[in-house]
Amino acid sequence: MSTIDIIIEERPADIGHFLVGRLLPFREKRMVGPFIFIDHMGPVRMSDHENIDIGPHPHIGLSTLTYLFDGAIFHKDTLGTAVEITPGQVNWMTAGSGIVHSERTPEHLRHSDKTLHGLQIWVALPKELEQMPPSFFHASADDIPTWETQGVAYKLIAGAAFGRKSPVPVYSDLFFLEIKSSTTQTICIGDDLFGETGLYILEGSLESEGHTYPPKRILVTKNPQLCEFVIHANSTIYVFGGAPFPEGRHIYWNFVATSLELIEQAKQNWQEEKFPKLAGETDRIPLPPATPNLKQKP
Repeated sequence: MSTIDIIIEERPADIGHFLVGRLLPFREKRMVGPFIFIDHMGPVRMSDHENIDIGPHPHIGLSTLTYLFDGAIFHKDTLGTAVEITPGQVNWMTAGSGIVHSERTPEHLRHSDKTLHGLQIWVALPKELEQMPPSFFHASADDIPTWETQGVAYKLIAGAAFGRKSPVPVYSDLFFLEIKSSTTQTICIGDDLFGETGLYILEGSLESEGHTYPPKRILVTKNPQLCEFVIHANSTIYVFGGAPFPEGRHIYWNFVATSLELIEQAKQNWQEEKFPKLAGETDRIPLPPATPNLKQKP
């Protein structure tokens, strides 16, 4: 019996600034544990007159996780946060009842050639916390637990696993783990995982039951205890997942909620400019036209 349940390949998505590789949501698998949205950004090269300028936009009902492999993004939000994120660091913004933020190329890079490469991830909040007050947490690269086992490097970016815990303040049982290996190794980590598990192959490849899987795809396992594979030399893999929620989720634009009423209220609040204002910024992104409802199946 195959241990791989679903294979999700990156699909191009235009976010208005450049193409990204969209991984979640997927028609056959809307969520993996509490993870509801994953975009692979880049790698993209920008000239001295090209910059990222994602103006003020709102979120509700989720936490965003930004993790860069290359480049830098300057984050501002309505809590007063103003911070540059660089490779290896973690930006964890919890929207809760509502937050507005912008993401731009830092000022010191705006007039030089640059690259950007990383992951943008949304983690849905539990129903009882989806209207919690917003918050923001920034972790330096040195804050993230790292260790090595038999030549394989591990990094626990968020959540808890292997008896370790990331300082990132998550609100449900989850894990987001980086595995790097310069040599071919057999990895058996099922006993340390729980809930639902996805394997995202960033570079290199992995092998499972005689099948070799190339990069830029997610493999969803039938259950976490079946998470055993061969990581090929010079590969980087992200293992993520956790306990799924009992309720489904709706997605509209940047809004995630257990009820359509919360989505509709957020849409109205943004149109009527009732969300907090982001100081010093006026290029707010308008609410997009109606799109098909992306209700998550329980």
